[in-house]
Amino acid sequence: LQVFDDEGKDVTPHPLFHSDPNTVVPRQGKLLASSAYFGATGSGFLSSFSVHQTLGVNATLELICHLLNVEQKRSRLLTSYNFSDVQVRREEIKEELTKEDLDRRVDIYLTETETIWILDMPSVVVSVESEDASRVLERNRIYVDVCKNRPGNDRFVEKMMQTINGAAKNKEVQCDKIIMEDKGMMITSWDLYDSFNVSETEPTSKAEGSRATTGKSSKSHTTKEHNQTTSVSSDRGSTTSIMISESAVHARIHEEEECHSEAILTSENFQQDLFFMERILMENIFQPKLAAYRQFPVLLDPDVTSDTSSTIEAVKEAKREKHDREKQDKEEQKEAFIDPSVLSDLNKTPEEIVPPRLERLWSYVCDLTNGHSVSSMAWSKVNPDLLAVGYGAFDFKEQKKGLACCWSLKNPMWPERIFQCEHGVTALDFSTASPNLLAVGTYNGSIAIYNVRNCKDTVLLDSSESSNKHTGPVWQLRWVEQDRGTTGDGKKERLICISADGRVTEWLIQKRLDCTDLMKIKRTESEKKKLPGEKERKSEALISQRAAGMCFDFHPKDTNFYLAGTEEGHIHKCSCSCSEQFLETYRGHKGPVYKVAWNPFSTDMFLSCSADWSVILWHQDSQTPILTFSSAAAFVHDIMWSPKSAFIFAAVNESRVEIWDLSVSTLNPVVSCFASPRGKFTSVLFAQSTDCLLVGDTKGEVSVFELRNLAAPSSKKV
Repeated sequence: LQVFDDEGKDVTPHPLFHSDPNTVVPRQGKLLASSAYFGATGSGFLSSFSVHQTLGVNATLELICHLLNVEQKRSRLLTSYNFSDVQVRREEIKEELTKEDLDRRVDIYLTETETIWILDMPSVVVSVESEDASRVLERNRIYVDVCKNRPGNDRFVEKMMQTINGAAKNKEVQCDKIIMEDKGMMITSWDLYDSFNVSETEPTSKAEGSRATTGKSSKSHTTKEHNQTTSVSSDRGSTTSIMISESAVHARIHEEEECHSEAILTSENFQQDLFFMERILMENIFQPKLAAYRQFPVLLDPDVTSDTSSTIEAVKEAKREKHDREKQDKEEQKEAFIDPSVLSDLNKTPEEIVPPRLERLWSYVCDLTNGHSVSSMAWSKVNPDLLAVGYGAFDFKEQKKGLACCWSLKNPMWPERIFQCEHGVTALDFSTASPNLLAVGTYNGSIAIYNVRNCKDTVLLDSSESSNKHTGPVWQLRWVEQDRGTTGDGKKERLICISADGRVTEWLIQKRLDCTDLMKIKRTESEKKKLPGEKERKSEALISQRAAGMCFDFHPKDTNFYLAGTEEGHIHKCSCSCSEQFLETYRGHKGPVYKVAWNPFSTDMFLSCSADWSVILWHQDSQTPILTFSSAAAFVHDIMWSPKSAFIFAAVNESRVEIWDLSVSTLNPVVSCFASPRGKFTSVLFAQSTDCLLVGDTKGEVSVFELRNLAAPSSKKV
């Protein structure tokens, strides 16, 4: 036999003794032959040697010589074979080790082999502290008693006797005749389920009432019926009747039904089924309006809507016609250098020209949000159907608990996520790098980050433990990409916010939220022209050296620059690289600046709105306003540029929402929609992929409007 390892090397153990192969040993008995078979080493050799001591010295010497000769022959054969084999293998391989091989690291793993039990002798003693000590002591005591009754004891008597097997006897017992009865009752699956649960919870009361009346046969000694008398036999033979109250049974069944219904309502499968059913119902109810929102053909005929193929073909045909029309208009515009909107109007008669208008589709509102003022809105960066809405009052006297809700386009009647806040929500925004993160700013100056993937309203990170947290309301916050030119892992995102304490801060998201100041907004003196002969007045002492920040917006191409609007009515152009002074200051408003917004196409232009009832168009190289828009004597709370045109923007004041088209008119808005008498508009937001507008008000409603007959000019420069 030979033994090889995993790499194929021969690891057969070699003997320690080598016998002379020429020595002849006479035939021995079976015992000596077996000893010679095991070799001259180990216990076999010692046992054979001990046996030969009894036979004499000569026999012993002859046996030893024979064993040595046999082992020597075998070892020579093995040694010659192994040596030749190894020599052949070395000649075949001829491996040369280089310097890299000598320096290379070799890992050697030592493992423990399995334990081989050669001898196992169980112990005959047991520790007094072991668990089996009492049992062993009891067995020893019984054994001692048995030994005492052995022969020699006075109580031991030895007798012999022969017994006869007992004869078999037949014994008859007379009893009452077993009466078989057929009884039936009618039961339902609910009765079976309730009875089965009762038998599991209380085995002693298996025979409880049922509401059935017909249909089942059973034997009286094996079946116990509900709402019947149960007989129990005692040891003395007497019977006792126990009557189960029918009212108690019904009460127990009713309680079990309530528990079972509650378990069904709270199960995950049932909640998921309700979720899908709710989506189906919402789609059936809002199908025409959702189709208008996505600019699909509205199919009102049930026969047409049931035909899926015709619906798909109609959508494709509408898209194809729209694409061909836009392509044709662009070609005509290149030839004649005429605005396509003007060109289309010139081809129409006065009767065919339809003025633009806003058509209301639906509102995001529910009982939970009713009465909460809409303070801010933000779209998800990856899901265009997901809208985050913050609810909170701007006035100190109207403060109450706030809400941050995530609405889905697939269910306009109830939000997908609801986050309860201790204070009113004043600003919120979705992250771009991590779309599941929603940053929320509140009226007390705190910042909270929520995970919208989690169904619970627990806060992921909070600024309450930060020593640099804001001391005033957070009026606006945004996730800003640090470098828009890089892609992939090189793109870094920052959370920037502005507060009424006069600070623009950048928040670092680590194990906890902490911030650094980008800018501390200082108050600036108003530039008033001095009249001739007028004496110089002393400057009044300021209560605070900082001006309350109201809004900001980063440049769409270079995120190192941003605009900051203040409560003084000034707009400061700032740099992230310089936190001590402003680059430019734009003076034109007479009240707090509520919103500033860069034009996404003409990046040198920006808009601002204020409490002085005006909207101003600025150029970043000029400190004087270019255009001023004022159409109503009301605060202008919010503005936003259209994502499809450089000429169109929306403005919302307390009484109405306005759509301005600078290519048509700079004096009056092209579309206006008035608010209801019970509420006031507070915020506005354009849809990203459709011609729709969202407007929030003080009643807690977010109204969705469709822009009709408003052709966006194709030019991207103002």
